[in-house]
Formats: sequence, structure tokens, C-alpha cells
Amino acid sequence: MMLGRSPLTCILLVAVATCAVAQHAPPWTEDCRKSTYPPSGPTFRGQVPWYTINLDLPPYKRWHELMVDKAATVKVLVNSLKNVVNAFVPSGKIMQMVDEKLPSMLGNFPGPFEEEMKGIADVTGIPLGEIISFNIFYEFFTMCTSIITEDKKGHLLHGRNMDFGIFLGWNVNNNTWTVTEDLKPLTVNLDFQRNNKTVFKASSFAGYVGMLTGFKPGLFSLTLNERFSINGGYLGVLEWILGKKDAMWIGFITRSVLENSTSYEEAKNILTKTKLLAPAYFILGGNRSGEGCVITRERKDALDVYELAAKQGRWYVVETNYDRWKNPLFLDDRRTPAKMCLNRTTQENISFAALYDVLSTKPVLNKLTVFTTLMDVTRGRYETYLRDCPDPCIGNHNHGSGWLSCTTLDGM
Repeated sequence: MMLGRSPLTCILLVAVATCAVAQHAPPWTEDCRKSTYPPSGPTFRGQVPWYTINLDLPPYKRWHELMVDKAATVKVLVNSLKNVVNAFVPSGKIMQMVDEKLPSMLGNFPGPFEEEMKGIADVTGIPLGEIISFNIFYEFFTMCTSIITEDKKGHLLHGRNMDFGIFLGWNVNNNTWTVTEDLKPLTVNLDFQRNNKTVFKASSFAGYVGMLTGFKPGLFSLTLNERFSINGGYLGVLEWILGKKDAMWIGFITRSVLENSTSYEEAKNILTKTKLLAPAYFILGGNRSGEGCVITRERKDALDVYELAAKQGRWYVVETNYDRWKNPLFLDDRRTPAKMCLNRTTQENISFAALYDVLSTKPVLNKLTVFTTLMDVTRGRYETYLRDCPDPCIGNHNHGSGWLSCTTLDGM
């Protein structure tokens, strides 16, 4: 499987081509939202269902109940992705390669993930290659806003918007991104249990076995944001395909940390030092004052660990998809409005409601926002809500950023 021919590369080329004709209008913004929580109104799509994943079951069987419920919806998403790929390569050869070549990569995925993907493929009737491609797609296309905050009492909160789906089919009939909309009914809250006790909780998409958003009650919270880099994920994937297996898939390492790490410090150490297939931002929150950081990762090492320091006035950290020491792309500046709204809120007034207001303010909320998650590690509160962004809204095909994005907020 050569790079020039791989389905992943073709998807990246689609992305680059789309960027080349990206919109030129500056982002559409609004004043900081107030009183959006509890969620209601036109930006609230609905609640996210809970499922239990029993880690005592063999990996092949763990996702059975969920995938029986969601099989038809996963097929809709996979068909949307196929349509996007086939629109650019009409011969159908890309998807043929996915079906024929990707399963031969089995035997190389870490831990339980391989057997879990096989089980998902068998339950849904979707070819295994397409389930694998769905699970490695996120090495390239996950953009978000993440925030961690610390209040005057040293209590942390962590919030995030999951934005996904740009470059992947614009629906002119209702001004939405096709894949963004397809992902909303696939969004699930997961309670991973062992011996009938919660190990960790997470929000994810049915069919995806890695984790991008989750927390270990009482211990730490974790979100993953994509990081753009010349030395990007496609190079790591190529090396992996060619036999160099010493790096971790970012969605898999995040799941592994949530499942196995027992403290904030242990999680921070692993996320800082483990070699990755793709650059990333890990936004990690703990359970006491000062335990919140943004880890900026290259594939092989950490460039920066930026931590809360409330005594120095740094009572929050915000990460979108740009290095904190660089200006965001001017078409995609979610950082500035998020920080402005946090500053207006003030440390005295930070709460789930205040975080949700920030994450509901355009362009932090945009056409690509699938869901918003709020986490309170110390009190064990975990809430996820599906989102909509009614027009006028950034990220639509004619106005706005033309980028995938996520915002993560973390606070106590």
C-alpha cells in the first residue's frame, strides 16, 4: 500500500483541495451567550443515550448490544463517507482498496482493539476494512475546543465541543455538513465497567473503539484535539503500514489512559512521553488545584506542557487546534472569543452553566459542532448534549472557517 495510493492519503488530498478554495469571509461572531443552561432552544438538538460497555466480556462481544441498536445508523455514515471518496475518485477503487487491503493490517493493532473492531464488523455486517478506516479516520479529522477552569476554591471543571465533518459533504438543502449530521445519532455516552463498577465514562461515536472525550470519576478528565503539523498523522500512518509499529494511535492511547491510569500525574506522564502516530493536543484535568494542562505533542515528544496557575491569575486553559504561542488561522479563531467570554464570566462565577454558555457562543459553537460535554471529576458529574447551530453560523459552506474544529475547556 503506497502513500500515493492509500485511501487515507486521498482523503487528505480532498481536504487540502477543499482548503484551497476555503471561504474568505471573517468568522461570524456574537456576544457571549447567557442562560443557555440547562440546554434548550434552537442550539440544543437533544440528549445523548447511555450504554454500558462490560470490560469483563471478551473484546469481540463488548460492543454487541450498542452495535445492534446503531447498525443501521453506522451504515448511513459509512455510505456518506464512501460517497465523498467516490465523488473524487469515481472508479470506486479507493473503497475497493479499503475493503481488500486494510484487513490485512490486522495483527498489528494494540490490545483489545482488533477483536473489538472484528466484533463490530460482524454485528453490523459492514466490511471489516470500512470499520478499520472509520477507527483511524480520527487521526486526521478531529478538531475541537477544550477548556479547563479552576474556581476560587480550587475546584476544577472541564468542558469541550466536539466538531467534526468538514470537507465531508455539504448539504445545500439544509446548510449542514453531511457527516456532522450523520454523527449526531451515533453519539453515545459510555459507562465502561469491570466487576459492575465504573472504570471510566466517555462520549464517543458508535463503531469507534478509541476515545476522544472522557473522565475517570474522582481522578482525572481527558479530551483530545487535533494538531496540524507538517510532520502529520499521514506520515505516522505510512510508517505504521510499512512496518514501524513503535507509535500509538492517538484514539487508542487516550482510551488506554482512561482505562488503566490511576492518577493525573501518571496520565500526564504517559501522554507526554509516548510516541504517537499523529500530532495532538491532550487536555488533561485532575482533582485538585493546579491539576490542569494542555500537552502539545509532536509525534515523538512534547513541545509544551501548559498548566493552570491560579495564583498567577491563570485560572483557565483553552485549547482549540493551534499552538498557544501562535495566532490561530484568522478564519478559525475560536480561542479569542472563548477567552473573552471566560474573562467576562470571572473566576468567581465559573460553573457548568457558565462553561456551557461559553461553548454555546458562536464561533466556538459552529456548523461542525456535534456535541458538548461537561465534566466535574471531583463530584462525578458527566453531561453530554447534542448541538445545532442555526443560521447565521460559522462553518457553513459560504461563510465561515472552512475548518474542522474542537474547543476544550477545563476548570475547577
